[in-house]
Formats: sequence, C-alpha cells, structure tokens
Amino acid sequence: MSPDSTNPAAKPPLMSMPPVERFTPLTPHLAISPTVSVVVPAMNEAENLPHVFATLPQWIHEIVLVDGNSVDDTVAVAKKLRPNIRVVTQTGKGKGDALAAGFAACTGDIIVMIDADGSTDGREIIQFVGALVTGADFVKGSRYATGGGSDDLTFTRTFGNKMLTGLVNRIYGTQYSDLCYGYNAFWARHLDVLNVDCPGFEVETLMNIRAAKAGLKIQEVPSHERCRIHGESNLRAVRDGLRVLRTIIKEWRTRPAAMFPEPQAATAAADQGAA
Repeated sequence: MSPDSTNPAAKPPLMSMPPVERFTPLTPHLAISPTVSVVVPAMNEAENLPHVFATLPQWIHEIVLVDGNSVDDTVAVAKKLRPNIRVVTQTGKGKGDALAAGFAACTGDIIVMIDADGSTDGREIIQFVGALVTGADFVKGSRYATGGGSDDLTFTRTFGNKMLTGLVNRIYGTQYSDLCYGYNAFWARHLDVLNVDCPGFEVETLMNIRAAKAGLKIQEVPSHERCRIHGESNLRAVRDGLRVLRTIIKEWRTRPAAMFPEPQAATAAADQGAA
C-alpha cells in the first residue's frame, strides 16, 4: 500500500504538462498549448481581406474562410495572402449558416469568430485567448466594456442593442453589456451545446443565450469596433433586430441545453493552457 493511500491529507497528483514543443509563444512572457482557429465568413470582401489579415497574429493555428459564393476575387485574394488558408464554400445563405460551416471545419482547440469587413481587429484575439486559457468557456467582445468602443454604432443600433441586451439579461439572469456583437471566442468542445442552427445575423444572440443556458463560464473583454472599410453592410437594423427578438423568445420557450461531462483530455487542455 502506498503512503499516499493512508494519508487523508494527501493531495491528488498534478496533471503532467505537455512537452515544450507543444507550446506556441504569444508574447515574450506568454505561451499556450491549445491551438487557435479563426473563422472568417466573407462574401465579396476582396478589398477588405488585406486589412483584416494584416491584423491576425502569426501564431494562430489556422484561418478558415467561409466564402458565401462571392462574385469578386475574395477566395483568390485570401489564398494569395495566406497560402495555407482553409476555404469552405457556403452552401446556404446568411452569416449564421456561414459560421456553422466554418465551425464544423475547424481543427483547433479554440475557435475565434471575426468579421471580414475590417470592423474587428485581429490584434485583440490575444485578449480572448487569454481569457479562455485562464478559465473561461466562452468569451464575448463588448463595445461597452471599459476600454471598448465603436466607430460605427448608429443611434438606432445602439438603442435596439441596449433594449435586447436588457431583455436577455432579465430573462436569463445574465450580465451582458453587448448582445449583438460578432467578435466571440470559445473552446471547440462546446460546439455541441452552442449548436448554431440559425441562418442570419441573429447568430451572435443565439450563441450568447445558449452559452448561458448551458451554464458555461462566460467572460466579456473590451473590443473596439471600426467602420467597414469598403463596400456596404448587409445588416438591416430593424429587420435583423426583429430576427434577434424572435430568437430570444424562441430560446426562452426551449428547455435549457443539457450539460455533458468534459472529456478528461479536454479538461486537461484547459488546465494546462498557459505557461
């Protein structure tokens, strides 16, 4: 019989750290073992991709571009900028459908979703990843958190977002400050409970609600939204606001998602994430 088995104060054995070569340096003081996939849904964004990709850190594991059947050079530009990019051709329509296709193609431990219009800054990804490897399950960008902001929010969008955010907080007991923002990151192992099954811009709201219903540990980080660089947005404030409202009501009427026990390997990855 081992000494530990007779000692009630014995501590459980520490999990082993991964080999040094498994760690990816992020800064001179921080390295992580989980791999990071970045999903970029794009339709006719050839002019914006050089600006977007210039902000993406070199240490990410992969970029998954979901092309919404662009009629410009979106795919060609993406492959020229990042020859190792993974391109998924969208078969359906809408941002939610594109993200679902991109998520399914990811091979990384962490998934980050950003926009292809230049409004989200890839240099902020380190904040999202840092929050995940230190214990969060789902990380939301917030334009209203201290340090965040927006160059693009109109009065109508601001008012609608605040009303919808307040409604979700009241129904689900959350403390979100920014419901309708598309810069989010999460552990890939939570894809099942997030279960993205909506087609449009309501996708961010759906994911935020399902993360809360599943009991995931959610953290907001400040993010600054810039204006679209080229082209026109497909977002329509009133139309898409109503879609968001319908999603909130539909999810309220649906039973909470079941929580599944995390595989031991996945749990270890979270615990050993940073060094």
